[in-house]
Amino acid sequence: MSQSIGIFGLGLIGRALATRLIAGGYSVSGFDPGAEACEMFSDLGGQVLMPDAVWAAGTVLSAVFDTHQLAAVIDAAPDGTQATIVSTSTCDPDLMSDVATEAAAKGITLVEAPLSGTSKDLANGNAVFLLGGDQAVCDGLAPLFETLGRAHYYQGDVGQGNRAKLAINLVLGLNRAALAEGLVFAQALGLEPNGFLTLLQDSAAKSAVMPSKGPLMIARDFRPLGRISQSAKDFILIREQAAKVGKHLPFAETYQSMVNAGIEVGEGDLDNSGILLAIERAG
Repeated sequence: MSQSIGIFGLGLIGRALATRLIAGGYSVSGFDPGAEACEMFSDLGGQVLMPDAVWAAGTVLSAVFDTHQLAAVIDAAPDGTQATIVSTSTCDPDLMSDVATEAAAKGITLVEAPLSGTSKDLANGNAVFLLGGDQAVCDGLAPLFETLGRAHYYQGDVGQGNRAKLAINLVLGLNRAALAEGLVFAQALGLEPNGFLTLLQDSAAKSAVMPSKGPLMIARDFRPLGRISQSAKDFILIREQAAKVGKHLPFAETYQSMVNAGIEVGEGDLDNSGILLAIERAG
């Protein structure tokens, strides 16, 4: 596989992808409409190029916000582009097949690879990728995924990777909320927060979110590693998928209402550990 990789979307995830690739010896180009994002990408050692030149890498990663932005990136590709695009975003599973068909008409092969983990996890090599698409193509990308993360799992046709990601994010979001509510409850009972967090992590309630999100909640450090607005997008998709298969998810409904409450008071760009604030306001 080529040692040149392109990236569309140079935000938190895009820059973390670049960090992994550059450390792995890849030459990385990228594009983002935001000047600040481009500058930070350049400081990492990436080369900022116009979109047509990014496509010329042959293998490109997409780290845009949602399915519609992914479709727009593909639609803007030059006719006759011969490339593979790997979408690392959480997208609508029911739309991905159409996006893949539109991509194929332009000579582009779409692989979905939404990642499980924060931008910090990704930069540290601890992200997990959930693959959907042609299995032979996915298998051929194994060296890339081995550079980017600690594991990757093939889930089936396009759409299945994102279905797996949504199910994971349901559990993850509710774990964050449970941790936040537990910390709020413990503090109200007069327990010292740091000591209680240490106790939690050595109890039957232990979860992987505790060491990553617990200290942020206690310190009220909500600088974004994964934004509340992204959680809101994911939970809309989760509940839509549940409705299509006739499942009611009561905890997801409650979580989404609290996330929306945070967005309404301007907390959408905070880290998703900021769910703590909505729980505190609940009284």
